[in-house]
Amino acid sequence: RTGYSRNGKGKGGKMKTEGTIHIGIADSSGIIRMGLAAILKRLPNWSIQVTEVATTEALKHCMKVQDIDILMVSPQFGGWFNIREFKQTYPLEELKIVAIVSTMVNENDLKSFDENINLFDDSNSISQKLATIMNIEESEESSQDSLSQREREIIGYVVKGYTNKEIAETLFLSIHTVITHRRNITRKLQIHSAAGLTIYAIVNKIVELSEVKMNI
Repeated sequence: RTGYSRNGKGKGGKMKTEGTIHIGIADSSGIIRMGLAAILKRLPNWSIQVTEVATTEALKHCMKVQDIDILMVSPQFGGWFNIREFKQTYPLEELKIVAIVSTMVNENDLKSFDENINLFDDSNSISQKLATIMNIEESEESSQDSLSQREREIIGYVVKGYTNKEIAETLFLSIHTVITHRRNITRKLQIHSAAGLTIYAIVNKIVELSEVKMNI
């Protein structure tokens, strides 16, 4: 990516701290911006610098003077955020764009984003998503012991025979979010079969045997 190196100077000669990820948060809601910023700054094992952006003009200024690694933006930002036009204006290969989903959004509108986060994501889920899009290896602590409560819920529904659509409707999530959680569960547990996941859920008391749709 042009404009800076990890150990060098960014735009305007400003030093970029080694290992620090610069995240821009673009949302018209101050509550969402400040709340998300607070969560990001408290994530363990991450060094994150946050820039809050409230208007489209502020976003243009931010892109001009800042070196943003991840832009978290509401699909409704500025009336409607045209991600394709934005990528043409700022063709930065390493820039990742994440949708902030706070209302119902058409799944097709999220396909151009690298990832999405929503108001139901806990800090562990957000950390996992950041690691995935930034291609960063998580520590060994990110194992089955660090499954989030949401992931345990989803495992329960999966082994009970729920489809992704049914899980999404039950937990008031998007299907894309459910799929992301399932991908994270597979990566953490290294379990790639329905039978294996069923056994794991029973052994770890996520579900009772009587609740399980028998996939074994």
